[in-house]
Amino acid sequence: MTIGIMGLLGFNLVDAAFVSRLGTAPLAAQSFTFPLTFLIIGVQVGMGIAIAAIVSRTLGAEEDARARRLGGVVVLASGGVLALLLLLLWIVRVPAFHLLGANDQELTLIEQYWGPWLVASWLGAMAYVLYSLFRAHGNTRLPGVMMLITSLLNLALDPLLIFGLGPIPGFGLAGAAWATLIAFAIGLVITASKLSGQGWVEYRGLLREWRESRRQLMGIAGPAMLCQMMPALAAMLVTAIVASLGQTQVAAWGIASRLETFSLIVVLALTMSLPPWLGRCYGAGRWQEVRRLMNLVARVVVVWQLILGVIVTLLASPLANVLVGSSDVAEALVLLVPWMLPSYAFLGICMLVVSAANALGWPLRATLLSFIRLFVCFLPAVWIGAQMDGLRGVAIGAAIGNLLAGIVAWRLYRQAIGSLGKPLRKISAAASV
Repeated sequence: MTIGIMGLLGFNLVDAAFVSRLGTAPLAAQSFTFPLTFLIIGVQVGMGIAIAAIVSRTLGAEEDARARRLGGVVVLASGGVLALLLLLLWIVRVPAFHLLGANDQELTLIEQYWGPWLVASWLGAMAYVLYSLFRAHGNTRLPGVMMLITSLLNLALDPLLIFGLGPIPGFGLAGAAWATLIAFAIGLVITASKLSGQGWVEYRGLLREWRESRRQLMGIAGPAMLCQMMPALAAMLVTAIVASLGQTQVAAWGIASRLETFSLIVVLALTMSLPPWLGRCYGAGRWQEVRRLMNLVARVVVVWQLILGVIVTLLASPLANVLVGSSDVAEALVLLVPWMLPSYAFLGICMLVVSAANALGWPLRATLLSFIRLFVCFLPAVWIGAQMDGLRGVAIGAAIGNLLAGIVAWRLYRQAIGSLGKPLRKISAAASV
């Protein structure tokens, strides 16, 4: 999963690096789309969490037939919900981007990009839903391989479709969206063909299964999607704060946002691969194993992210020059990196706890924690930092917010596992008798 996510998030960083060669205005225009893109990703990740949790729990309880019906339910329901969301985002695109601070020049560029990007987002989201089914059944190899394949396809198509080839002109900013669309379409077709041979999805008896499972499904999917959509709302508000500082700052923040997700590869891989394992422990009542797993991944995340943060900080200047074509944007990016990258050690802890809470039947705790992280710890610190020291203050505020969020998350997890582990283990033992 780490290799796959490296590819998947790497192509987002590659997109931004290619687009930066078109100029500051196209890069800023693309940066304004990130918050709404995070909203789409939030919905698909929330669905993926619900799929992995419910199907893995059902398999842990040895109800294989029901797991197959659940597979059919989640594929159809996810496709419909995502299509409605993307249609809504197309309808409200003009007022939404104006609210984020885009000017008329940037909005013209966004119009060329947003249509194909929404189609690409639906294809990518459906591929992610299928990846979640594979992960729920314990297969993380195929999702990782497919993420890498789509990334390489996008990497090959980006320069051709953005800049053109010889006498054939490129599509500019829109070319990045078309490259992603083609790559995701190929990935979805391959993944769907692999899934059809596994026997994990059953389309008979879906209406009855939906009636029986909808409360459980929505009980996990609803809070999980809310948890994942809150970062999108926070990203919109932060983008609006940074937009008040200028176009160069928006472009730098857009690159920093892509760099953030890329640097959190190990954390994201753990948030995807850990919930199915935790879900099976939940179904079998193995709470000591849950404690061991969480303690292990917490240590891994803190050590890894701190080391990575220090290395990237030391290489901030040459890295900025590689990623960005504009010297002004590169200088602004160098201001952000030294503060933000090391703080991801604590952000990673918070992300892991939220993911684990959904898998372990604590969706309300996960929702509360996401709210605290973003609207109590992160956003106020960023706003205060922007008022005090511009873009550097934004970076310092973000680092402080991440630090506070990690501390709060781990304390909430320890409280939850201490108070709920024993009662749930007793209930599980009584049920088995």
